Amino acid sequence: MFGKQNLETPAAIRRSALDLLARREHSYTEMLRKLRQRGAETEMAEVELDRLQEDGLLSDERFCEAYVYSRSQRGYGPVRLREELRQRGVAERLIDDVLQDAAWDWAALAQTAFAKRFPEGQARELKERVKQQRFMQYRGFGGYFQDS
Repeated sequence: MFGKQNLETPAAIRRSALDLLARREHSYTEMLRKLRQRGAETEMAEVELDRLQEDGLLSDERFCEAYVYSRSQRGYGPVRLREELRQRGVAERLIDDVLQDAAWDWAALAQTAFAKRFPEGQARELKERVKQQRFMQYRGFGGYFQDS
């Protein structure tokens, strides 16, 4: 099903790219990697992806915003999201812009993630507090854990 296809023509590459975009937003780098896995030549894929960007169908900015929204709703914080977006080829400037947007209340999201995982609240024992800190760091909320 997901084996190499014959993406030898620009139309086939564009069709495959549009199929991927119909499912969810993708970054330029992600899309290029997926098209190459499906058998497209890098140069032809880049030309088609540039056309998709010009047509407004492929946007790293839209991908970044959708990704941050989706993952933050699942309890992930800005540190982890920054690294995940870097791995997906999103520009550092764009990541900064999206993560620093005033629409994101990272402290509130951190409290929600903490309360969901630890409904009993902050632990009194050192070993348990360290466990809670590690969880928050893993989730990307390292600076939002208050140790009282």
